[in-house]
Amino acid sequence: MANSKQHTKFSKNSDFQFIGMMLVAIIVWAFAFPLIKIGLEDLSFINLTIMRFFIVCIIFVIIFILTPNKFSKLHKKDIIPIFILGFFGVIVYHFGLNYGEQYISPAIASLIIATIPVQIVILARFILKEKISFKKFIGIILALIGVLIISIWGREESTLEIEYVFGAIAILVAAIMAALYTIAGKKLLERYNGLSLTVYAILFGSIGLIPFLNQSLINQVTSMTINAWFAVIFLALFSTVIGYVIWYIALKIKSASEISIYLYAIPVLSTLVSYFWFKIEITLMFVLGGFLVLFGLFIVNMKKKPKKKIE
Repeated sequence: MANSKQHTKFSKNSDFQFIGMMLVAIIVWAFAFPLIKIGLEDLSFINLTIMRFFIVCIIFVIIFILTPNKFSKLHKKDIIPIFILGFFGVIVYHFGLNYGEQYISPAIASLIIATIPVQIVILARFILKEKISFKKFIGIILALIGVLIISIWGREESTLEIEYVFGAIAILVAAIMAALYTIAGKKLLERYNGLSLTVYAILFGSIGLIPFLNQSLINQVTSMTINAWFAVIFLALFSTVIGYVIWYIALKIKSASEISIYLYAIPVLSTLVSYFWFKIEITLMFVLGGFLVLFGLFIVNMKKKPKKKIE
């Protein structure tokens, strides 16, 4: 019976279709890092965040109106917690990411962001009191050493500028914000499905962008180039909306631990895109740091093999 169910499942969602779907997600997320760099040529890091989520909010409102049955009922008592969750976990995350990419390469940014699973394990230890196995501890240490290497020695220039360090720190803070979003959202996921919580968090969290609206937004938007418009629309429509939708479809088919392996390809692809797009040199120390980050992530997410039952 189990085999027939699996056969039916995979006939509807074949491995080929699943891999193709995850490939789309990897591409749109990997291209986000260099496209943020493009957007920052015409917009400040704050205005880029505002424009991106202005478009995202419009799309999510349309989706909500057209498919209300896909969303969990919103409880009044959760509005403020969801706002806080969305503002810090989504908006502040993008503030940090956009600020950091003013000073460091998309390749380095993508590798630091790739440590989010490690941040989640660390925060879960202190907030949720979850135990960290020796294997995960080794993975965390390797990943953090990798981040340290690429943050300090990951570029061609040997001099260490203060803006570069601040950029790396800002993106590390962004990764921590995303990890906190995951940890804090666990309780709310008891009452909301993943898509609902994401949409509500972004819609409510985006309200926190209102105090940042000023004349500079109008001045910068009216003088945006076609490249900048393409970057903003791609980031909103593909990297945010389509990326999240694919993620939740994938979670229905396989577990988070099973699909997390696909995410390791994002910094690799982002590095290659940055190399050809921006002619950014890939140094030996960058390769070493990147390897340690990815290997550490692999160890942290590696599942124990189930013991065979003796029949």
